[in-house]
Amino acid sequence: MRVTIIVAAARNNVIGRDGALPWKLSDDLKRFKSLTWGKPIVMGRKTFESIGRPLPGRTSIVVSRAGFSAPGTRAAASLDEALGMAEGPEAMIIGGAAIFEAALARADRIHFTRVDADLPGDVLFPNINASDWRRTAAGSTAVCPRNDYACRFFILDRL
Repeated sequence: MRVTIIVAAARNNVIGRDGALPWKLSDDLKRFKSLTWGKPIVMGRKTFESIGRPLPGRTSIVVSRAGFSAPGTRAAASLDEALGMAEGPEAMIIGGAAIFEAALARADRIHFTRVDADLPGDVLFPNINASDWRRTAAGSTAVCPRNDYACRFFILDRL
């Protein structure tokens, strides 16, 4: 099974602030939906709580050491257990920081959205070693009424 991280991060690696995304990026959310549709998504409890519900068209697997339960989700005590529950050729890791950190060594691919801003925040994406990855551009978007910031989309495949 391919392990894929999907993340949007500011230039300073901020991915969250006060339990929410620190931006509105409609184009990135559409990309997220198309890339994760029909696949298992693995997330931490705080990420699930920030979303507030299971996402339609995907199997939501929530990792929590404290015993988690919510309608429409599957609970796992560890990333290993969550990946064991994931069915299909690809599992999508959607956050937060601790789950990304745990998954980074196992990830085969990263769908990365780089938000063109340095933003305040309290959750960061871990640093990655660029020499471990092959980068392929996958598009960009500009500031507009539906996007607070310009951003670039790219794919990182492990070498």
